[in-house]
Amino acid sequence: MYIYILILAFAMAGALFLPQKTAKNTAYLACWMIGLALFVGISDMLGGYDRYIYGELFDELADIRQEGRNVLTAYIFLQYPTELGYAYLNILISYFTANRYIFIFVVTLLIYLLYYINIKRYSSDYRIALLLFFGLLFFFTFTYLRQMIGVGIAGLSFKFIYERKLWKFVIVVLIAASFHNSALILLPVYFIPIKKYSIGAIMVLMILCLLIGVSGASSSLFEAYSSTSGLEERTTQYLEDTSGFRVAYLLEAVFFLWVILANYSKIGKDKQQIVLLNVALTFCAILLLFIRSENGGRLGWYFVLALIGTLTVVLSTSLKNVLNKLIVYAVVVFLYVRIVLGWGVLLTPYKTFFTNGIREGDFIYDRYEYNPNYADDKFHR
Repeated sequence: MYIYILILAFAMAGALFLPQKTAKNTAYLACWMIGLALFVGISDMLGGYDRYIYGELFDELADIRQEGRNVLTAYIFLQYPTELGYAYLNILISYFTANRYIFIFVVTLLIYLLYYINIKRYSSDYRIALLLFFGLLFFFTFTYLRQMIGVGIAGLSFKFIYERKLWKFVIVVLIAASFHNSALILLPVYFIPIKKYSIGAIMVLMILCLLIGVSGASSSLFEAYSSTSGLEERTTQYLEDTSGFRVAYLLEAVFFLWVILANYSKIGKDKQQIVLLNVALTFCAILLLFIRSENGGRLGWYFVLALIGTLTVVLSTSLKNVLNKLIVYAVVVFLYVRIVLGWGVLLTPYKTFFTNGIREGDFIYDRYEYNPNYADDKFHR
């Protein structure tokens, strides 16, 4: 556990003590993203059972291709019939490796390359952006590989909203959806007028979203939307559990709304800042709309990169904002530590695939390992 705390401590030190001139230092951002990509990419099946699923699907596809059989018969095409971008990425990687660890490593590098581009493009302070990344997305890159690629690709589309390039926006979102269909939730964002709405209008909208979410109507609307796009089975899996009220979603939405609206005057009038602002507000709206869905928060991931960009603007370095920054940093620490403690053995003890064997107490291995030979020799394939 201590290695995760140490990483956060370094990021916190950078956000608190590095001089303002490093706020847009691309070398600083690049070093962090390369380091995190390596840290996550070489880890030994951390994060839960998803890696085992992705590993097994890749291994089977690699075997089929190396044996000269038709790769379209691989189970991955049955598992993800409408997410062909991910399936074809598997095929591409299988041309130079049949090993699941190398596969996961390459996919992780791709994920962090996408996030590097997005943070560099949309954030005004890389020190703050990295800290927010740790609290909002970092741990999900260990396990939700398909959706994290989708989130990274989808983030590239924000540029085409404020440039008013509809077809480029749609193409990028569809590519993201080819890795994870839930990326389609981003499509309506293009049609939000590029204007800075009044705080009163925003509050009315958020209350309306909360009422709709509590009623459960949003789940029905999303089911109708996904069925018309032919993706009902893949997209509505997030809405299966509508039995409870997610207090965490409410608290998170209210907190980020408070931070943004309390510093609303700092957001400029240029199109990029306004678009990122509206997408960030949509993140809060999504949490409220799907407040009764167990996995509704995952739909909000597609808006997080805009949220990070907006927060780097409002959390300026002026003296009067010190308290706001410290509150946000404290919440980031809470979100981060909550996952470290909550995921437990899924993250600790940290182990790379450069040493054979398995981690002590890893019940996920006992339940989902499909090829025990990996325990004896990580590179046996």
